[in-house]
Amino acid sequence: MVKKFFTMMNQEIRGLHEAAYLLAFFAFMSQILALVRDKLLAFNFGAGHTLDIYYAAFRIPDLIFVSIASIVSASVLVPFFIDRFENDSDKGRKFIDSIFSGFFLVIIGVSIIAFFILPWLIKILLPGFADSSFLPELIKASRILLLSPIFLGLSNFLSSITQMHKRFLIYALSPIMYNFGIIIGILFLYPIFGLYGLMVGVVIGAFLHMGIQIPFILIKSTFPKLNFPIQWHAIKKVVFVSLPRTLTLSANQLASFFLVALASLMSGGSISVFNLALNLQSVPLSIVGVSYSSAVFPTLSRFFVEKRRSDFLKQMIDSARHIVFWSIPITVLFVVLRAQIVRTIYGAGQFDWADTRLTAATLALFIVSVMGQSLILLFVRAYYAEGKTKKPLVINIISGLIIATLGYVFTKAFFAFPLLAYFLEDLLKVSGQIGTSVLVLPLAYSIGVLFNTYLHWHMFEKDYPGFTKPVMATLFQSFSASIIMGYATFVALRFFNTFLPLTKGINVFLQGFFAGIVGIIVAIIVLVLLKNREIKEVWTTLHHKFWKSNVVVPDQETL
Repeated sequence: MVKKFFTMMNQEIRGLHEAAYLLAFFAFMSQILALVRDKLLAFNFGAGHTLDIYYAAFRIPDLIFVSIASIVSASVLVPFFIDRFENDSDKGRKFIDSIFSGFFLVIIGVSIIAFFILPWLIKILLPGFADSSFLPELIKASRILLLSPIFLGLSNFLSSITQMHKRFLIYALSPIMYNFGIIIGILFLYPIFGLYGLMVGVVIGAFLHMGIQIPFILIKSTFPKLNFPIQWHAIKKVVFVSLPRTLTLSANQLASFFLVALASLMSGGSISVFNLALNLQSVPLSIVGVSYSSAVFPTLSRFFVEKRRSDFLKQMIDSARHIVFWSIPITVLFVVLRAQIVRTIYGAGQFDWADTRLTAATLALFIVSVMGQSLILLFVRAYYAEGKTKKPLVINIISGLIIATLGYVFTKAFFAFPLLAYFLEDLLKVSGQIGTSVLVLPLAYSIGVLFNTYLHWHMFEKDYPGFTKPVMATLFQSFSASIIMGYATFVALRFFNTFLPLTKGINVFLQGFFAGIVGIIVAIIVLVLLKNREIKEVWTTLHHKFWKSNVVVPDQETL
């Protein structure tokens, strides 16, 4: 049994859709654990100050992770590793050791510095806590979490090696282990150590995220070693490529950071509502966007190295079509069933109906940008496969500034113009709720993301003419089917409400479940009638064993 498990883990995945669906499956499993995690948090704390502290404590460690650990991300290192290992395996291993040694020294050094200046950073970056009685707790919690970017950064590095070998299963299991560690913290450490037990659980999860990848890398004899003196010329090459990517991610992170800073100035629970809704919209993003962009990246890198421009474009079109195909109906379902989704996942305990309604409204504003976020991941991966990092950098800086600016302007306008507040509250069915000002933050975020998507798409079409037409054909069909699906789901929801009143949690779930099933069936019928290409490809792929056949993706070559 154990031998069979490790054999499966070490199996190479070749086809695009096979790899994407495998990643999607484990992303789904990871998100299930993430939802269990968030449900436990919501149940125990509700959308209040304790949960605000928990989410706020992640801000600075996450910023360190994005700023430093992205230097050794798979999207940067995989092309380097492929190039060096194909030419000389010994040279490739020395390259790995040099990058690892340099990164290890930097991440440890930055984390130590952050430990001592955290109080000052928190007061500047989270002004809502500057004069708060919760500040000492937040500082201690953040200091514990400084261990997580170290482990996650090292895991980032190791995942570059596993993805180079197309061992997507190992890579896919890492986030599952991360969420498992956090759940351990909630269930077993929080009752003993309180809030700090939660933070220790996060650190345990980060360690497990790294540890799951170690056995395979040991088998392949590519486990990195601290090697001195460090080959700084090799590090310079990676930094030169990765720096724009790091700044790209930092721009997005800083934009989100700014929104959380604004939330800290709003009513208590705003940070919690913002993050709980953001985590929910991350479910389809992880399953669709992250899965496809991660699965296609090694192949895109190979096509670029081999100067196979037409195959490069075909893979991008294929990936984009399926991202659009999945994202639009998911978005519509989430908007229509937002209250049922939030109540089923988070409801009960300290998380009451008021929290449910506000989080559901916030989710609706976040979810409209999921397709855009997924496509951005794909476009960025494509440019990184080509070694082009300036375009994503410029685009993301612009969109980050738009998000931050709109967040500030909308926040001011919400309080200055009651008509705007009334419009948002009435549109999203939260009139009379406390804390509705938080709605302007996901609104700003989604507008910025959609503008970002437009710029990326426009620039890629200029570089690769012919990309837009087939993707737009899929978009039209998926959108048409989704609108009809949304109406059918809404009607079904009204129907089931007559004998499944929202007085019990199980009724809330059943309402959403059966209405969603009706909507999905209607969407499938419409897509079949439209002779949709993607639904045929999905059906074909699902009828083959992912690890034994390659029937959809045009390229079957292995590394």
